[in-house]
Amino acid sequence: MQKENIVYNKAYLFAIRIVKAYEFLIKEKKMYKVAEQLLRSGTSIGANLSEANGAISKADFSAKVSIAIKNV
Repeated sequence: MQKENIVYNKAYLFAIRIVKAYEFLIKEKKMYKVAEQLLRSGTSIGANLSEANGAISKADFSAKVSIAIKNV
């Protein structure tokens, strides 16, 4: 049984908030470019953390987590 990962959970909840903000910006404010960039950067955090989980070394792990942190 795998134990709960707080970082993944927070990234997931953050991505949900980003998607809601994206939908608001598109529908209410018509801010398409800003909304698209927000969606890409906000949802990439979880993807980068998943990449870090499959890292081949500690240095590779650290580099990939650093990329995820830059998006926060």
